[in-house]
Amino acid sequence: MEQSNITQIIIDTINTILGNLFSSIDNNLYNLLDDITFINSNILQDKNFENIFGTSTSNGILLIANSLLLGTILYFAIKYLLSHFTYSKVESPHSFLIKLVICGICMNCSYFLLSQFLDIFSNISLAIRNLGENLFNKNICFSELILDINTNISIDTSSIDVFSLDGLIKGFISASLLNLVFSYSLRYVLIKVFVLIAPFAILSNSLDSTSWFFKAWFRNLFSLLFIQIIVSIILLILFSIDYSSSNLFSKFIYIGGLYALIKANSFVREFLGGVSTDFSQNVGNFSKFLK
Repeated sequence: MEQSNITQIIIDTINTILGNLFSSIDNNLYNLLDDITFINSNILQDKNFENIFGTSTSNGILLIANSLLLGTILYFAIKYLLSHFTYSKVESPHSFLIKLVICGICMNCSYFLLSQFLDIFSNISLAIRNLGENLFNKNICFSELILDINTNISIDTSSIDVFSLDGLIKGFISASLLNLVFSYSLRYVLIKVFVLIAPFAILSNSLDSTSWFFKAWFRNLFSLLFIQIIVSIILLILFSIDYSSSNLFSKFIYIGGLYALIKANSFVREFLGGVSTDFSQNVGNFSKFLK
């Protein structure tokens, strides 16, 4: 009898600790997910970031890029002169100068161009979420989603039993949420990195031999931004499902939706190419690298 009481106390303690943890995750991280997933030009409007990028051609990354532009002209001139002795094939000076002028203008206007580029994806994802808001009278976002699910499928974090099916589902949901936060935080940082190297990528398109860098840069940035459109569509589908029946089917559909959100980057990467932001996969690759 006494042993049974001790076991029950241990179970209750575990349930209380994990219940508080799940509640903390629900109250804090879902709002954070909305901020780091749906990105627009506001991420560029940071004073330190602007100083690093460069507010004019005489400072920041733009200064280095403009120095490389002069270096590119010198490189092509030397290569063109040597081609007369080596008889190697070189693109025509006329074609090079036209591309260099266009790339130079775009490079120095890259801050404005990137702002518009980011807002295009933001507006598309916002339009999808506004469609859901008009259809379902709910904000299509992570914070609203967890509130809706916890209410309708009766996952009560204040009296949760982690050794029940509902407890296991809630545990998977919370673990998936942490995975999402890490993955989309990595994506947020990578987008800033690709924005910073934009002047170099644009400049690289002026030479045939280095244009591959621009193509790789554009593909990676495009795929990272396209993720938020896929996420908006997945959220729209999740909000379209009726959870009021509180049956097992609804709960597993929700788990499937979370898994789809985690794998959104993988879907986009297989479809368009680009860099991986899957946190668990990157941790696994890093662990293999250390072995």
